[in-house]
Amino acid sequence: MDFAFSEEQEMLREAVRRFLTDHCQSQFVRRMMAHESAHDADFWQKICDLGWPALLVPEEFGGQGGTFLDLAVVSEEAGRFLMPGPFLTSATLGTVLMLEGARGERKRETLQKMASGKFIGTLALAEVAGRYDAEGIKMRTRVQGDKYVLSGDKFFVPDAHVANALAVVARTADGPDPEKGLTVFWVDTNAEGVAVTQLKTVDQTRRVCHVRFDNVVVGKDSILGEEHHGWPLARRALEVATAGICIELVGTAQRALDMAVEYAKTRVQFGRPIGSFQGVKHKCVDMMVALENARSLAYYACWAVDSRAPETPRAVAMAKATVSDMAQYVTSEAIQVHGGIGFTWEHDMHLFFRRAIAGGAAFGNPSFHREAVARIFESRASDR
Repeated sequence: MDFAFSEEQEMLREAVRRFLTDHCQSQFVRRMMAHESAHDADFWQKICDLGWPALLVPEEFGGQGGTFLDLAVVSEEAGRFLMPGPFLTSATLGTVLMLEGARGERKRETLQKMASGKFIGTLALAEVAGRYDAEGIKMRTRVQGDKYVLSGDKFFVPDAHVANALAVVARTADGPDPEKGLTVFWVDTNAEGVAVTQLKTVDQTRRVCHVRFDNVVVGKDSILGEEHHGWPLARRALEVATAGICIELVGTAQRALDMAVEYAKTRVQFGRPIGSFQGVKHKCVDMMVALENARSLAYYACWAVDSRAPETPRAVAMAKATVSDMAQYVTSEAIQVHGGIGFTWEHDMHLFFRRAIAGGAAFGNPSFHREAVARIFESRASDR
């Protein structure tokens, strides 16, 4: 299998890196950490003008008509520069849910707005248990005439505070199979009964929220996908977003490693660069090996998502478990290479460590995804 990117994709990578070098240095990232929403309207408009959030939107809806591998190129560079804001949420969750779940005029109008950056959508799935599978969804609905009434809480909803709409996954029917009886509702964040609260997390450059639904009335025309059969749509959006997080964390870890190696070359101790010491050499090599192994899994997951391969669930889960551990390991070791200065607030290395921790927890931590891989192999073994 050829994992090489095309010439056009490498040109896109260079263009993205040039733009972020000019507009997304650490001063901007730190400013967004302290910002009330971590969402800068001017910066958002610039990346929308470049077409990044519209990469997965078909040309007929005003988008770029690109592939997920195109988006992966942008996401990897975004991870290198710790790009703040709702880019990943809008480009993956919102776009995929609307593209594959909506119909008719609403689909056309919403995708056109998403392509221009005037509309941000996100997914409200996880609840108090913090699970990202069908078993973790306990939120129930009640029928009121020809409408549904939503009540309950969703946690760790990415960028809900700046989103225009939420795709809410709730139970509308009971049954022995937890993946059955789930419906995805497209709910306006300004709807009566919807309350959004930002959560304090380790990485304030990318916000997640608690969303409370207090008797929110929605019509059946708000349903994305099929009524009672919404899990395949939610799972597809999760797979796309999780693969996006994986490739982004690869970029974050690569930048941390590059910074550590550069510091080891220039920091002199006992009259020699510290990079000449065997202990530092081995540390950097171990970081590189861990990164390259995880990169292979991340690229494979991106290919699987892009091609809708049958092994997509397994590939994404394996990548997320491995990349999450790798990113935390590489960024923490990069701090160690920097020594005392690496532990200070003034140095940027802690920003990469924070992104690695937050990314590792997003859409399921490593333990959750290892369990998912085990279940997949167990299911395959029982089918033989």
